[in-house]
Amino acid sequence: MSSSSWWAASKEKPSMGDKIKRKLSLPKMVGLEDENKVRGNWSGRLDFFLSCIGYAVGLGNIWRFPYICYRNGGGAFLIPYCIFLLLCGMPLVFLEIAYGQFCSQSPTGVWKLSPMFKGIGWGMVIVSGIVCIYYNIIITWTLYYLLMSFQAVLPWSHCNNDWNDENCALWHKRSPNATNHTHQGPLDPLLDGAGVVRLMGNLTANSSASYWMHYGVDGTNSTNVTIQRESPSEQYWQNHVLELSEGIENIGPIRWQLLLCLIFAWVMIFLCLCKGVKSSGKVVYVTATFPYLVLIILLVRGVTLPGSMEGIKYYLIPKWEKLLSFKVWAEAAGQIFYSVGAAWGAMITFASYNRFQNNCLRDAIIVPLLNEGTSIFAGFVIFSIIGFMAQETGRTVDAVITQGPGLAFVVYPGALAKLPISPMWAVLFFLMLLTVGVDSQFGMFETMTSAFVDEYPHFLRKRKTLFIAATCFVQFLLGIVIVTKGGIYILQIMDWYSSTYSLMVFSFMECIVVAYVYGVDRFYEDIELMIGRKPPILYKYSWLFVTPAVILFIFVATFFQHESVTYGDYHYPAWAIVLGWLLALCSILPIPGIMILKIVREKGPILQRIKKLCRPAVDWGPVPTKFREQYYESLSPARRQWLREFHPEMKFTVNQLEDEGIMMKPLKPNDSLHDKPASVPHEEKALIQGQQECNNV
Repeated sequence: MSSSSWWAASKEKPSMGDKIKRKLSLPKMVGLEDENKVRGNWSGRLDFFLSCIGYAVGLGNIWRFPYICYRNGGGAFLIPYCIFLLLCGMPLVFLEIAYGQFCSQSPTGVWKLSPMFKGIGWGMVIVSGIVCIYYNIIITWTLYYLLMSFQAVLPWSHCNNDWNDENCALWHKRSPNATNHTHQGPLDPLLDGAGVVRLMGNLTANSSASYWMHYGVDGTNSTNVTIQRESPSEQYWQNHVLELSEGIENIGPIRWQLLLCLIFAWVMIFLCLCKGVKSSGKVVYVTATFPYLVLIILLVRGVTLPGSMEGIKYYLIPKWEKLLSFKVWAEAAGQIFYSVGAAWGAMITFASYNRFQNNCLRDAIIVPLLNEGTSIFAGFVIFSIIGFMAQETGRTVDAVITQGPGLAFVVYPGALAKLPISPMWAVLFFLMLLTVGVDSQFGMFETMTSAFVDEYPHFLRKRKTLFIAATCFVQFLLGIVIVTKGGIYILQIMDWYSSTYSLMVFSFMECIVVAYVYGVDRFYEDIELMIGRKPPILYKYSWLFVTPAVILFIFVATFFQHESVTYGDYHYPAWAIVLGWLLALCSILPIPGIMILKIVREKGPILQRIKKLCRPAVDWGPVPTKFREQYYESLSPARRQWLREFHPEMKFTVNQLEDEGIMMKPLKPNDSLHDKPASVPHEEKALIQGQQECNNV
């Protein structure tokens, strides 16, 4: 079939019979050899899908979304949340999966579609590398808590440990016949065998005096004592796990228990990724599905606890007046932006191992929907337990709810400690956190390693396992400083600044380059070549207008709402804030830096250099030969003739060009490709070159 007839046939709407034939002709993947002989492919269809789900469903779904939802109107927050999912989240995911699958390249290699902007890919790699360092610290904490959960009595369930001080408070409900009265004498008579004391008039605390408290103060001669309460789980986290120092100025020694867990965490990551997607694609069958099993079990247990419904009401009851707040819409957009996993490079990396005809449109719809559904479902689990915790401590739900590590390592463990057979629930919960965290780590780490292997294939491809081991070791060394007593202050800076603005810059430029520089219509044709039909027209207008506008809105809102980094009540010194901003810039600077470098290395007038670098590279396109041929046939005849010089495996003959109406006129004796002015388009030069070859024949 000639290219013209193929292109004409591709424009016709396929019949039902053609669709069935095409579907039957698609490779079944399982049991077949890799379509991409160089980089390989996923072993099965579910490998890619589960990897994307595992990556997108991260710790943020467990400890960030419920808090953000509650703080911004409960059920009312879901309205802007779903709107921005459709306007921003799904188009971004589809964009990255589509061009990653089309060219089978890592986040750096995909920018052959417009080499001028290769710095975007390197920025993604840098962000993923930075986050990998401290994300594995969170996995380290989870491992430590998991190991400590295998005890008959959870160590964070009481105040009788060496790390507990006089402020440790274990709250219980007040006795029904208890009354407020004053005790002027020693506190000993108020203690029972478990060391429980009743707060009375001369014992003050920053909470209601109608609850019981376990305390460690020597009460023999104490009157008018003021006690600053701290829960056992909070003291376990601060005083034992972290052994928290006074600030970032005092890093302190290494916590050897955490160091051992960090070593184990990196060994685990290496073993799961040592064979690339061939090994991680099998691990995700467990790590991506196990969290859902645990969430279902915890939800069933949670809704049966007293007070659970109050927590769920706080989570869901709409506060409609919140919808009038600009901040609510900004946070809804921001939450979508970060939770779908776009602009990190992982979606591109995963898609690059797909077979060329994989239905990426289907995956790009299911993955974001399932990701956000998981966030909403996790909210029910979290708030059912928080409602129980609020009733147990006599506090309101809003006084218990928090976000970040405080929810995962303080509030939730404290609630689990109050359940019957608490060690079992603790093991399940931290196993869930571990699998959720490991999946996200897979995506970021594979993004980083694949980029370097694709950039330096002759040196690294045959040594990929060794390179992965070396990368794990380097990242482990960089993470040691975070397992010191002041390490969490460093982690907070990295988390606060490393990706806040970078991801918005990357995703905005992705949309602009693909839609305007490469051309959205050309991109639609590329997708049609992969899946057999063009995607819905809504994606086109999203990439052109809507999604860039939403990202710009998020960027402006984030900029005006930005606050300097803090950790609890601790405020960082100026030099630490400057360090944070430098960390933010280190992933953005490669964009202009690589632009300048490529322009300097190119030859010709400056405008001609820029024009050339904005156009697709000569080796841009599908990797499998049969699809590459179809891709070349879909190009304009002039550009195919130009590419012929660089791709001798393509059999574009003179007769084929003449069939398409391109007449080869004899060149004059003095005509030459190099005699043409530098401003002459490459297509015209290519035609002259082709005529020269014809005359030589």
